[in-house]
Amino acid sequence: MFKKILIANRGEIACRVMKTAKKMGIQTVAVYSDADADALHVQMADEAVHIGPAAAAESYLIPEKILEAAKATGAEAIHPGYGFLSERASFVEAVQAAGLSFIGPDPYAITSMGDKITSKELAAKAGVSTVPGHMDIIQDAEEAMKISKEIGYPVMLKASAGGGGKGMRIAWNDEEAAEGYISAQNEARSSFGDDRVFIEKFIEEPRHIEIQVLGDKHGNVIYLGERECSIQRRHQKVVEEAPSPFLDEKTRKAMGEESIALAKAVDYCSAGTVEFIVDKNRNFYFLEMNTRLQVEHPVTEFITGVDLVEQMLRVANGEKLSMTQEDVKLTGWAVENRVYAEDPIRGFLPSIGRLTKYKAPKETESVRVDTGVYEGAEISMYYDPMIAKLVTYGHTRKEAIDLQRQALDQYYIRGISHNMTFLSALMAHPRFQSGNMTTNFIAEEYPDGFEGGALRSNVKTAMIAAAMLIHGVYKSRETQIKGQVEVRDGPQAYRWTISLGEEQSKVSIIQNDDGIFVAIDDRKVTIETDWVPGQEVIEIVVNGATYFMEVDITEAGYLLTSDGVSQLIQVQSPRAAELTHHMPEVIEADMSKYLLCPMPGLIISIDVAEGEDVKAGQALAVVEAMKMENILRAEKDATVKSIKAVAGDSLQVDEVIIEFE
Repeated sequence: MFKKILIANRGEIACRVMKTAKKMGIQTVAVYSDADADALHVQMADEAVHIGPAAAAESYLIPEKILEAAKATGAEAIHPGYGFLSERASFVEAVQAAGLSFIGPDPYAITSMGDKITSKELAAKAGVSTVPGHMDIIQDAEEAMKISKEIGYPVMLKASAGGGGKGMRIAWNDEEAAEGYISAQNEARSSFGDDRVFIEKFIEEPRHIEIQVLGDKHGNVIYLGERECSIQRRHQKVVEEAPSPFLDEKTRKAMGEESIALAKAVDYCSAGTVEFIVDKNRNFYFLEMNTRLQVEHPVTEFITGVDLVEQMLRVANGEKLSMTQEDVKLTGWAVENRVYAEDPIRGFLPSIGRLTKYKAPKETESVRVDTGVYEGAEISMYYDPMIAKLVTYGHTRKEAIDLQRQALDQYYIRGISHNMTFLSALMAHPRFQSGNMTTNFIAEEYPDGFEGGALRSNVKTAMIAAAMLIHGVYKSRETQIKGQVEVRDGPQAYRWTISLGEEQSKVSIIQNDDGIFVAIDDRKVTIETDWVPGQEVIEIVVNGATYFMEVDITEAGYLLTSDGVSQLIQVQSPRAAELTHHMPEVIEADMSKYLLCPMPGLIISIDVAEGEDVKAGQALAVVEAMKMENILRAEKDATVKSIKAVAGDSLQVDEVIIEFE
């Protein structure tokens, strides 16, 4: 086995590869850019080599720098992770030419499957079902419109070298086809250095289900079940699970066998994934093959007990697979949520900055956290906004989901925005829990964007009880510090008014020989907790049910977050609560006549001129952030008074781009 490997990647995937390497007694080498000098993957590695500036195009995407680092440290093999150089055949050839092993498939498989057009042609020859479409390269926006009409709307415009949701657009009419072609081409050029775009029919009510394959260099290929990846936003996976709640054994076997046939057609060796679109009748069509480790691989590891990184290492070292198809058993259920640095309330805009607080749930046999950050680390604008992957395992799907919800409530992140309230809302959604999902789930269930989860009555009661208990702890400590004697009505009882939104409740906390109780409008609630001041998460048992809540103490009150909902709760004396109604209302400044930059990003284009009349919905500017292009549109008819930015400007959140009359 290799004695030392280099991981040509960063973040959580670099850390994840290192964990298996260390378990196998293999030394690891990290590479890092200026932005990642203090990153977790650098700290975890046995050695680390600086490879250039923050921009990936000047560091992680330069093969020569990776190879120089491998040579300087004596690494024998290179694991590419995913993204960056993981699916660049020329990089694999350079690695092999340097006398090193590539921990992944051979160049032929990458070339054949990495190009969506070529891969579909090979899939068809191998007898794999494919989606109808136009596989030739589209020359311009006019041709994109013409071909789209011939195929029939809706269509999907895709970058040939794309992945990760980048370079993909759905078009429902000619205007969207032309606009989508340009955006897909620009994103593809920026992310992959390849601006080729093709078009295929967009299948309505689709599910995205993929098959994990594993092959060695001796012609053996097996599949390790499937993953359901239908919960997506902008074609980027958000939630993944294994197995799929939709497939039956017959369909699973047919998809697996077609995946093996395709893998064998390109002599595939290593871990790889064959992705399918599946319609409501379980007809499946080949989408693409990812010739690398997938982000969502942990759910497969949970239900099969197979360490995919270990298998990649063993295959790269020339070993035969130690298992056959008959040995593969799917046991239990696993769910993965991608925790991103983004603000779901503000249209999922990316967020950058320092993690001033970072407390992940405790890892157990059923809870796994794959991350590349730590408290005090920086979320950079240069890379993907993923903070972590939270994975839970249960004997049943319900158990895995319940554990996921509990783990999300225990996750505490501050300093940047994150999407955990959205993930909690997804886990609690009845449609998700029923397994009735398509890739349109988020668009259908949140057509106007995410405005926060629904506050369930039991969670509301638990929040009020928790706020009252926290307040009681602080008041008791305050009294001890001041040397005061608290006047109590009854056996250690305190009377307060709690305000939650527009609602007020009369609340008392009572402690007697039988325990601690909270009376909410004369309704008695039993509570148990060992929370002490300073703990970011409170675990509280209310009427026998356990809840976890993130706790933030603010001047305005107690901000509690649980079950996808954040609520500010004020605890006041009855008199103070009465006087609150007489406080003057704060009126926010009217910024409606400005187009503000919604996120830190780079201005790609300004699409209007001063003095121009614009219509509601018209594209005004394009901002690129974290490798994704975002088209900013007019919210209403207006006239452009002045333009405050130009293409190439780097702007911060809420900087003015355009002022209207």
